[in-house]
Amino acid sequence: MDINYVGEHLWAGTLGNLLVILSFIAALFALVSYYKASTTSDSSWRPLGRLGFRLHSLATIMIFGLLLFMLANHYFEYHFIWQHTSNDMPMKFLMSSFWEGQEGSFLLWSFGHIALGNMLIWTAGKWENKVMTVFSSVQVFMSSMLLGVFILEHRIGSNPFTSLLRDHPDFARLPLFNSATYLEFLDGRGLNPLLQNYWMIIHPPTVLIGYSFALTPFAFAIAGLWKKDYHGWIKPALPWTYAGIGVLGVGVLMGGAWAYEALSFGGFWAWDPVENASLVPWLIWVGGAHLMLINKNKGTSLVATFSLICLTFILVLYSTFLTRSGVLGETSVHAFSDLGMSGQLLLYLFAYLIMSIALIAYRWKDFPKTKDDEALWSREFWIFVGALILTISAFQIAFSTSIPVINKVFGSNLAPPADPVAHYNSWQIPFGIVLLVLIGFTMHLKFKKTDFKKFLKSISLALALALILTLGIGYALQLGNIYYLLMLFTSQFAVLANADYLIRVLKGKSQKAGSTIAHIGFGTIMLGALISMSASEVISTNTSGVDVEQLGDEYSNNENILLMENDTLPMGEYHVVYRGREKEGIYIRFLVDYYLKEGNTYNKSFTLTPFVQLNERMGNVPEPDTKHFLINDVFTHVTYATLEIEKPSDKEDYKEIEKDFYTQGDTIFASNAILVLEKIYRGISDTTIEMTEKDIAITARIRAIDFNTKSHFISPVFVLKEASYIEPIEALNDQLGLKILFDKIDTETGKVQLTVSETKVAKKDFVILKAIKFPFINVLWLGCIIMMIGTALAVYTRVIANRRS
Repeated sequence: MDINYVGEHLWAGTLGNLLVILSFIAALFALVSYYKASTTSDSSWRPLGRLGFRLHSLATIMIFGLLLFMLANHYFEYHFIWQHTSNDMPMKFLMSSFWEGQEGSFLLWSFGHIALGNMLIWTAGKWENKVMTVFSSVQVFMSSMLLGVFILEHRIGSNPFTSLLRDHPDFARLPLFNSATYLEFLDGRGLNPLLQNYWMIIHPPTVLIGYSFALTPFAFAIAGLWKKDYHGWIKPALPWTYAGIGVLGVGVLMGGAWAYEALSFGGFWAWDPVENASLVPWLIWVGGAHLMLINKNKGTSLVATFSLICLTFILVLYSTFLTRSGVLGETSVHAFSDLGMSGQLLLYLFAYLIMSIALIAYRWKDFPKTKDDEALWSREFWIFVGALILTISAFQIAFSTSIPVINKVFGSNLAPPADPVAHYNSWQIPFGIVLLVLIGFTMHLKFKKTDFKKFLKSISLALALALILTLGIGYALQLGNIYYLLMLFTSQFAVLANADYLIRVLKGKSQKAGSTIAHIGFGTIMLGALISMSASEVISTNTSGVDVEQLGDEYSNNENILLMENDTLPMGEYHVVYRGREKEGIYIRFLVDYYLKEGNTYNKSFTLTPFVQLNERMGNVPEPDTKHFLINDVFTHVTYATLEIEKPSDKEDYKEIEKDFYTQGDTIFASNAILVLEKIYRGISDTTIEMTEKDIAITARIRAIDFNTKSHFISPVFVLKEASYIEPIEALNDQLGLKILFDKIDTETGKVQLTVSETKVAKKDFVILKAIKFPFINVLWLGCIIMMIGTALAVYTRVIANRRS
């Protein structure tokens, strides 16, 4: 039936689709032109390549702007817009909704490439043709991810401009679209509540821009192999390499900050698969950058340098596949769902993997041979060892994270780590210890050869101070784990040895201090991570007297405290009071006051407001709240709360709160008590109930524990009257305001169906909280700042050096 729909903005889809096609064709034209410019002496091809890339850039920017405009104006007739935004979504999360979808994230990634590509057109000089050939080829792939066309029944890309909601397979037959004015009644699905946090406005684009930077050294490396200039590419590529390491490193750290501020991980790092996916290429990249330095200074480690720089870009593509193919959907809290582009992502990945391997293998025999072996006590030898450790570390993380992929490809049944934190830490802490030792002493070595006695003398002060501090801090924190003590020592050694080098050798000269300051920052990060996590203390031991373990295995009395409204309970060094809740839009905030005892009085220290974000479509999401002090943080989040608390009523009417099948030992949580189904037995204990000889009675004995820890027994009865009909007999407890009905018996499973109702009068507000104290976590955040400053200084130094040369 043809319907003239009212209010649809079909012009936006038409324009967007034309821009997508133009972007793809222009990228293809730039690829051909730059390739011809690289392989022929005809100088007219380079201007054509520039024209094609700039036209592609303009089209991509216009696509970016148009999609943002459609999101801001809620063009819900398009599936992409409907899927990622809604009328009640705050505008400050507009950008988050843009890159929540795969199409938007690919577009942002492509935007990073065109920004860097246009800068390279101006700065690459003699490298422009070949470098931009690689850039243009990548942009052909990136543009194809938005095409949304079918070739031999295979879809190429997902086009946000051609998928109308009313034509989508999931919605095409809905009665809603029989109305010409359906847009008047339509609202979007909205943004994933996990992403409705200010960190998610800046974290994803930082990571994606970092991914974009990975293309630049890769393009220079491929150009070097192409030109047979095996060393010349390193100098122009180094500033881009350091800049990319800095940007991606900041993105990874932002992800940790997001987890700490917005997720109930109970820390800044949980070895989540998506966290790992961005960390692995960064580790390889850092190793590759250090090998580039070796090659620049001595010309060695050429094969390893090419391999790690190419592998960085390949792993960026693999990380993209992991997070966007849907394969991590069951193991990560923030992976993308599969849009049917997994095959295209793998084609993209293998195309550049095969090209890299083939080029390195083909040119291997032409690589210049070095005559001198690396001396044991030379800087280049230990930098190479460090790069090797980083590679092994990255491989271990990548392998464990890729278990779902391995199972899917090989049909195996490997189990992901049951305790990811313990699993990864058992591997990564030893790697970290070795790396910190290398970071500490390598700067004190010289290239080619070092006098060993002078070397020992130069690091002796840092070693002695690190040992003394380790004994003191280890004793104060009661660190008994040998690996923790070693990491404490090596992280301090790394900081002190590099600080000593900065002061005594570099004399504080900032133009040469970038890498040294970055090393100090990294050592400080590891020191802060060790102290804050190993000495963290769960202070929310349950002192209420109500056994929260009755709720299930995930609730422990050692870690979860039950707080009744306006009751005061001790918690660690504090006394805490739950003051009730405030509802603000979709947020329910729980107000918890913290008091410190001073003399005989309790003084309010601070208030935390952990909250739950309500979302009917995607599920409610709890978010923590943290009080930041100079020397520690108090991290608090809600582990259980009744979200709907009705106002008291004078009427004794009952409202059903639970109706389900239960077995002996199961727990039901009412507003004013914890109910435990203790026993199911044949017979009846209530003598007031009239029974005949032919009646069969089954009783459910339920223990109700109120919030004063007093036990009450409620025994509803299931009666089969004279083997002909059922007569459930409800049981009441007026003190708790509870009514329980024994409805059914499942003869196959032995479970019984209970209906629990309660009066509004009986309800009393409460929450269950988990609170963790993280000591000296600001050391970690200070390290992040120091490392960023050092990286930025290293980039600046390389740029200035290249300009001067």
